[in-house]
Amino acid sequence: MQGTQIGTGSPETAAGKAGRHREQRGWYFYDWAVSVYSTSVLSVFLGPYLTAVAKAAADAEGFVHPLGIPVRAGSFFAYAVSASLLLSVLAMPAAGALADRTGRKKPLLGGCAYTGAAATTAMFFLGGDRYLLGGALLIIANVSFVVAMMLYNSFLPQIAEPDERDAVSSRGWAFGYVASALVLIADLALYAGHDAVGVSEGTAVRICLATAGLWWGAFALIPLRRLRDRPAAGATRGTADGAALGQGLRQLRATLRDMRRHPLTLSFLLAFLVYNDGIQTVITQASIFGSEELRLDQTTLIVSILLVQVLAAAGALLMGRLARTYGAQRTVLGSLVAWTLTIAAGYFLPARAPVWFFALAVGIGLVLGGSQALSRSLFSHLIPRGKEAEYFSAYEMSDRGVSWLGPLVFGVAYQLTGSYRDAIVSLVAFFAIGFVLLARVPVRRAIAAAGNPVPDRI
Repeated sequence: MQGTQIGTGSPETAAGKAGRHREQRGWYFYDWAVSVYSTSVLSVFLGPYLTAVAKAAADAEGFVHPLGIPVRAGSFFAYAVSASLLLSVLAMPAAGALADRTGRKKPLLGGCAYTGAAATTAMFFLGGDRYLLGGALLIIANVSFVVAMMLYNSFLPQIAEPDERDAVSSRGWAFGYVASALVLIADLALYAGHDAVGVSEGTAVRICLATAGLWWGAFALIPLRRLRDRPAAGATRGTADGAALGQGLRQLRATLRDMRRHPLTLSFLLAFLVYNDGIQTVITQASIFGSEELRLDQTTLIVSILLVQVLAAAGALLMGRLARTYGAQRTVLGSLVAWTLTIAAGYFLPARAPVWFFALAVGIGLVLGGSQALSRSLFSHLIPRGKEAEYFSAYEMSDRGVSWLGPLVFGVAYQLTGSYRDAIVSLVAFFAIGFVLLARVPVRRAIAAAGNPVPDRI
């Protein structure tokens, strides 16, 4: 759509097109910056380390007492993550309203990014029995991470033409997975060879945690230099920050009421909520399935994580290309079929056979990045202009706010059957139901109902 300016219909100059591409390249680098936090910190190092710190602070019965509440030391990390997600759900509407009402999205993104990066870097000081410090830093970092991702995602419809968004979103995910893999390789080299470099195992972990924060902060400079704010739609740019912030929860109610005027957008969000919950549960529970049911060692699990990261980057780019031919909706539907077959195959994996677990990791990696990237791109078409941050706050809440459902089903299935095989195969329901719900969404009509141009291929 070379002859139009995004969202305006006015001619786009060569300089304007070059500026848009420069913004896109800067936008990719926020995925590069922040994905290291979600992989190295949340998925690999912080959980076991913070649990060990909490156990060092525990009483004779194995309890710690944050705010005077008795908590098993082994549960402290999970409770801290849950608390951070709850606070994120409360913070996102306020941040979304503030961004859309003032038009100052980039400073908010920068504030969240550097708050999270600083909290992550400060995890270097989690020694001894400082579990409360660890819990506080985790909550600050995770709330900042979630809110910043909402703001970052809301730039997509502003920097990419409708026909570009699948490819742009997929490249962003690919950048993130490549960065995660590179840093995780370096982290694991330090962790495995800590004696050779003269540091303890605990110090090596703390260096890895702090490095993720420094990486986040350093590379966040690129998008913050290249992205630009747009004037607020439907409100003056001079709206007082405090007034906009105070209207956060009221704005959430208004956003939900407004979304009722776009029932097809809500239908997509419901489908995304269901199948994405399955995706997130597979990501967090696959290591438990591998270690407890398949009796695989830690080295095998770590190599599998790296394999997923590398293939997810390639998969995101591959599915972005498929979307140009078959459309994003059909490509996501195809990925949900692949998810279903992959997870069903996991039920039959033999124990103590790493090669088959690696094959499962290949299947997950190839569909992981693309299904997430194209879902983000699809949703960006369904947002009324000028409400990007508000609607993406609802999108992020669909992603983060209900992420307890899949793990609950997984846990109940294990409790009732005593088998992690039955637990993992129970997740097939999320992909099957999500497929049906997404297939019923008339995406072209939904885009037109939101007042947006319908791409040639969607």
